[in-house]
Amino acid sequence: MKLKKLAVAMTAVMAFGAISVPAAAEEAQVIGISMPTQSLERWNRDGEYLKEQFENAGYTVELKYSDNDSSQQVSDIQNLLADNVDILIIAAVDGEALNTVMDEAAESEIPVIAYDRLIMNDATSYYVSFDNYTVGTLQGEFIVETLDLENAGDATYNMEITAGDPADNNAGYFYQGAMDVLQPYIDAGTLVVVSGQTGFDSVATDQWDTQTALERAQNILGSYYADGTQLDVWLCSNDSTALGVAQGITSDYAGDNTVIITGQDGDVANLANIVDGIQTMTVYKNVSNESIVTLALAEAVLNGETIDASLCDTFEIECAYDTESYETSDGNVCPSFLLVPSVITADNLEELVDTGLYEMGEDGYLTAVE
Repeated sequence: MKLKKLAVAMTAVMAFGAISVPAAAEEAQVIGISMPTQSLERWNRDGEYLKEQFENAGYTVELKYSDNDSSQQVSDIQNLLADNVDILIIAAVDGEALNTVMDEAAESEIPVIAYDRLIMNDATSYYVSFDNYTVGTLQGEFIVETLDLENAGDATYNMEITAGDPADNNAGYFYQGAMDVLQPYIDAGTLVVVSGQTGFDSVATDQWDTQTALERAQNILGSYYADGTQLDVWLCSNDSTALGVAQGITSDYAGDNTVIITGQDGDVANLANIVDGIQTMTVYKNVSNESIVTLALAEAVLNGETIDASLCDTFEIECAYDTESYETSDGNVCPSFLLVPSVITADNLEELVDTGLYEMGEDGYLTAVE
């Protein structure tokens, strides 16, 4: 790891002898942050919260967005390395597409914190995220509880599934967490996926794109529900895909529109849909807390401190230190700091206001605090 120091030495030769007056000042360390895109609301929030946290702590920050383009992200990170950053914080566009630049970071002895999305390269020093499997578990459990599936008897409910970006390592965890809860009810015939599309590859959504999710929803509704077949649930892994699915249901579904729609992130448009009864829930991940944990971890790394579970005690945020769950390659576990997400519905929107990150207007709709 490099420590930048600016040393200025002044020597004055005077009649009474030589006096050396060192005036050493330490340059602010530079934090390189690479975010995947500005086209999704949540990444704008993450980037700005990280930048604000580090600048308030006295660091210089270089923040780059990569327009959901892995090649652009490689170039962005190479530019950050060329600028001699002291540490890299990367939310990968594609967790398997950064091998070359990660190797370059390792050669330069620059530590890398994988932010929110794991980078599948052993040069990844640490991983900060929410418990991604739990995100899916919460979505699945919400469906089970809302439909009271444990007491369904002979009742059946029709469900469809929209998962996330195959290039995003988290997407598989979200999907699997939900499916591990729901699969027993699918096997028992209580939940029926009318389209038959249940495998991750068949339900995934490139780049978490709203329009892609909308078009697939329209296709499914037109193919399997146009005859009046009731749709009861649409499991969506996040809010951008849920937005597309909700649009499809409101415009292309002739049945009862009280469909359970899950989501994740707390995007403002989706929160409005929750108020309006269009979307049912979202799993909220407080990205401000994620940035606080990332700052504390980065400072500990830059200061050469021992990194272990005791660091969690300094956060004042519920967070677990995990050295078992996430591997960057077979057998190589990446030490991880995992925060705890929460379920938001129309009944507890005030919890978002309590974070200080949202405001509620007199009309009951939430806006993000600038």
